[in-house]
Amino acid sequence: MSEKDEKAQIPKKNAEEIGPYGKEFCDERTGMEFVWVPGGSFEMGDTFNEGEPRERPIHSVTLEGFYLGKYEVTQGEWLKIMDENPSEFQQGDRYPVEDISWNTVQNFLEKLNTASGRQYRLPSEAQWEYAAREGGKKVRFGTGKDTIGPDEANFNGREQDVEPYSRIGADREETIPVESFSPNALGLYQMSGNIDEWCQDIWHNDYNGAPADGSAWETEGADTLRVVRGGCWYGFPRWVRAASRDWAGAGNRSGILGFRLSL
Repeated sequence: MSEKDEKAQIPKKNAEEIGPYGKEFCDERTGMEFVWVPGGSFEMGDTFNEGEPRERPIHSVTLEGFYLGKYEVTQGEWLKIMDENPSEFQQGDRYPVEDISWNTVQNFLEKLNTASGRQYRLPSEAQWEYAAREGGKKVRFGTGKDTIGPDEANFNGREQDVEPYSRIGADREETIPVESFSPNALGLYQMSGNIDEWCQDIWHNDYNGAPADGSAWETEGADTLRVVRGGCWYGFPRWVRAASRDWAGAGNRSGILGFRLSL
């Protein structure tokens, strides 16, 4: 086979690899920016063997590609759909909207999807962790690194709460703008810290029986409780690990609870 023929055998990139709207796109109605996360397989859970039983057992998940919000949904974006700002920290349009319940996010989605003609949704827990880990890499944090400090994420950096994998620094005690710090390798900002992010899944105490296809786990479990991921501005270093998971009541509101969307 000639060199020319060999080159002809290389498949061209298609929508499955780069997404139907390209590698990135912006929602016309709100200005929300989205990044394409290519599909693949990964080992989900406490791969560093340093977390809690809720992060186990480690299990294989295979996902199709999807879009995920480049940033946490902002107060300005929320206002364009809901005409009011419930946030505790009302410091500007580029700060994350928070003090938002899972139930209220569903109202936002209904209005947004009607206005946009698209089917935005909350990410599944598996999608969230896969994206935080830059496509399922074995990395400890949503920054793509195995150590973290308050100079690259918004979390509790007090000396008394330091871990072997964290650095001492500022404890800001409030949210910061969504584009703060550097993104991970996928172009996603603040996948560790700032606010806890709602996922679609019902809370389960561990991963026994979890879906292997990356879909949201919405059977059994405690349907009044929903998964949150990422840790927040007052969270300890161990809470902002990519594998860390927690829950909140679907009707709960707090200055640490916000979200980003998937498509």
